[in-house]
Amino acid sequence: MRAFVITAPGRAEVQEVAPPEPGPGEVVVEVDRAGVCGTDAEFFSGAMSYLHTGQAAYPIRIGHEWAGVVAETGAGVDPAWLGRRVTGDTMLGCGHCARCTNGRGHLCADRYEIGIRNGWPGALAERLPVPVRALHPLPDAVDPALGALVEPGGNALRAVRAAGLSPGERLLVIGPGTIGLLAAKIAAASGIEVHLLGLDAPTLDFARSLGFAHTWTAATVPPLRFDAVLDASTGPESPARAVELVEPGRRIVYIGLAERPSMIDSRTVVLKDLTVVGVLSASGGLAETIELYSSGAVDPRPLVAAVVGLAQVADVLAHRRPAAWGGAPKVHIDPRR
Repeated sequence: MRAFVITAPGRAEVQEVAPPEPGPGEVVVEVDRAGVCGTDAEFFSGAMSYLHTGQAAYPIRIGHEWAGVVAETGAGVDPAWLGRRVTGDTMLGCGHCARCTNGRGHLCADRYEIGIRNGWPGALAERLPVPVRALHPLPDAVDPALGALVEPGGNALRAVRAAGLSPGERLLVIGPGTIGLLAAKIAAASGIEVHLLGLDAPTLDFARSLGFAHTWTAATVPPLRFDAVLDASTGPESPARAVELVEPGRRIVYIGLAERPSMIDSRTVVLKDLTVVGVLSASGGLAETIELYSSGAVDPRPLVAAVVGLAQVADVLAHRRPAAWGGAPKVHIDPRR
């Protein structure tokens, strides 16, 4: 089968590789659609931290946002899964350690991460092996585009949950990229007043095209009461700005990762009596995200700029994209193109 393989920093190619065979408790999914994100771009550039800690190594097959159809089942898997449209969790814990048995399998020390950690192959390929326990069925209303947006949506949903807001309260989202905009959509669907803080006019113009009227730059953000701040940016200065802007006694949620360490003054955290939450992964948020998409309460499809084939992935990861694609942040891949 064909798969996109990163062989070294800045180097990648579409290769013919052996198709996966399902092991016990596993299925093989025929991939309909896969998304690429900032983590994938970091693998392509060589900046991704796992490359420097030994948790990932070249060559690597990326892709962890996906939707497809179960094509094969392994031993012990109910054959009723065959032909079902699915997506799945990226984080594959061992299943038996204390973290896994206490509902924190996404933090398992020995976990695989599909297309990211410990060599589990990713979804930028025609077929993908997945443990059946990680699968989530997709209803008819959730098409392949929506299915491949469930994983980033689950991250955003968990971040919005962690903000602890009620309808009518005010949320500031720093970083109007895919996760930030998904969080904004999910929060708005819950009756929360959403404000967005971005770097430049094009990204904020796109946010306004989605109906978000309250968009600001660092120079223009007004002195409002922000009941929570959600940092979905990659800017190392943003975490400290979140501490500065949030209302005392409320919450900051960090889901973005900067390439270099970002500093906050813990004295301010204490003196403002803040709750600070970090969010890693969509685990625990996938099923509810599917429901939001299926019901129409949240429609993330406008975030997809284009759908391309495997041969175009390297250009996407190198941030070479046609101006005609506009300001939408997400690019999807059809592995059969």
